[in-house]
Amino acid sequence: MSEMRWNPVMGEWVVTATHRQDRTFLPPAGYCPLCPTAEGGFPTEVPEAQYEFVVFENKFPSLKRDPVAPAIESSDLYPVRPSQGICEVVLYSSDHKSTLADLTLKKMQELVRVWRDRYEELGAREEIEYVFIFENKGEAIGVTIHHPHGQIYAFSYLPPRIERELHNEAEHHKKTRRCLHCDIVAGELNDPQRVVAESDHFLAFIPFYARYPYEVHLYSKHHRGSMSDFSAAEENDLAKLLRELLKKYDGLWGFSMPYMMVMHQKPTDGKEYPSCHFHIEFYPPLRTPEKLKYLAGCESGAGTFVNDTLPEVKAEELRAVMI
Repeated sequence: MSEMRWNPVMGEWVVTATHRQDRTFLPPAGYCPLCPTAEGGFPTEVPEAQYEFVVFENKFPSLKRDPVAPAIESSDLYPVRPSQGICEVVLYSSDHKSTLADLTLKKMQELVRVWRDRYEELGAREEIEYVFIFENKGEAIGVTIHHPHGQIYAFSYLPPRIERELHNEAEHHKKTRRCLHCDIVAGELNDPQRVVAESDHFLAFIPFYARYPYEVHLYSKHHRGSMSDFSAAEENDLAKLLRELLKKYDGLWGFSMPYMMVMHQKPTDGKEYPSCHFHIEFYPPLRTPEKLKYLAGCESGAGTFVNDTLPEVKAEELRAVMI
């Protein structure tokens, strides 16, 4: 069962999804549900022998297209509502041992168009207010299936971190009449010591305020609210820089870097958001090849991150990786 419970202390929704306790957990390669179904083998989510990309609805979704009624009654103090939304899985490759970084440039360009298609189709639904495209990669992040894949959550509300970002964008625009994110891009280009990589239309850098040692943000250089605003040249250029960044991550220590990749773009609730600016954020959990950046008491309890590295130094390390 799944429902949304209101946290009155923090002013945000929490999703309960008890059925996810039974989801697949680190199956051996021969029993991966995301590999193509082998002749005479057990049926998987993909009946075809090979594929380019596959998108399907998650069998263990946190949000449901047609949710059941909540198991507990709502009250003034504790509002409850059905966990309406859509959760999709995006398979990048039929090769179980590959990663997003292994895609050819042509396939990465096609994937950008897949992401755009899903953003537009899901966002066109009346009940969907935010389309959140992301990838969790690596056991250090908590991945339960190794096969290369990403996910999409189509929310029926604005997630709290997105709401906070929208508020700060609007406040900056109110004070300066400029886009906050455009100012960030201009600042990084003016003082490029935190820049990791650059292309014609996009910029990858470790932000001045990075919370993780190797946190990289990939921004559109131009003011684009969402992928729907991209030209074909921008789509291809995003794929090029994204692929370059991923290869730098993997080349840093000579193994496949675990990370969370999240896309921020314009909500799909029909309102105007002139200050929205497309960008992708990466949160790798490693601070050295052997050490994790744990979210301990200060981060989880107080909400204040402590980064024991300098963004300028970590950017230099990534920038120096040859691909």
